Amino acid sequence: MPAMSALAPLAAFVVAALAAGLLLLPAARRFALDVPNERSLHSHPLPRTGGIAIAAGVAASSVAALTLPGSALVLAAALAVISFADDAMGLPTALRLAMHLAAAGAVVALQLELPFLAALAVALAIAWMTNAYNFMDGADGLAAGMAVIGFGTYALAAYLAGAAPLATLCASIAAACLAFLLFNFPPARLFMGDVGSVPLGFLAGALGVQGWSTGCWPLWFPLLVFAPFVGDATLTLARRLWRRERVWQAHREHYYQRLVRLGFGHRRTALIEYAAMAGCAAIALAVLGQSPAVQAFAFLWASVALLGGAVWIDHLWRAPR
Repeated sequence: MPAMSALAPLAAFVVAALAAGLLLLPAARRFALDVPNERSLHSHPLPRTGGIAIAAGVAASSVAALTLPGSALVLAAALAVISFADDAMGLPTALRLAMHLAAAGAVVALQLELPFLAALAVALAIAWMTNAYNFMDGADGLAAGMAVIGFGTYALAAYLAGAAPLATLCASIAAACLAFLLFNFPPARLFMGDVGSVPLGFLAGALGVQGWSTGCWPLWFPLLVFAPFVGDATLTLARRLWRRERVWQAHREHYYQRLVRLGFGHRRTALIEYAAMAGCAAIALAVLGQSPAVQAFAFLWASVALLGGAVWIDHLWRAPR
């Protein structure tokens, strides 16, 4: 990787770490507090402004690399502003979803030339990834640590494909999340909030599509890399729809939340999820250059393994305790 490209992730890490430290100062930490309620997994109020530190780090990486932000970053920044307003004062669910769909649609319109139905499917997938990441940001260290693994995997795959700008951007996002993780790993002192989780989920989808459109990887690759996130959120939504629950309301029924509530705690749950994410990422990287049949088998095997993990957690949840 060229020296300037290596400087960008370093700048992202340093600036994100400094910004996170500033957000913990007494004058700042009282703003946008996440006060525990019956659906929370934490017991003390904590600031949910850590996403600002991640955004600052990624912005610094663009300056260090002497590059202008691409369309995905500009759209992610817009979502960060909207999400910050939601963290601070609350916004209607319909408005937030409309913004997510608009950003996803803009990515597809700007990057791809697809038939209408295919374009709609890709846009909905990006919007779902945006919300899935938000849903999965509910335990200490979980979303940030998995972002380090996921975007780090994107960076390596893009680098191997010769796409240095995409590799640098993904490495910078991973570096900024790693800096934030220093403050978020259990026991967390700072949450990322929607201002962090929504743009990260959007970028996971948007940059995954960008890598596909530029030939860095097949379309299944980002789905497998982020499979633990996508799988948990999708299975949980399907289960709640089956039970005719109000799916738009906050809850504590995700599989990772069940692990915490079963007594695994935030730290062990995070490590289990990191292992699942790292396993999926390793499989995705290992079969990138293999035949379509091998890739399909690997994707199916990983999906079955994750489904088996969900069945195991369901068994533990139903067992007397």
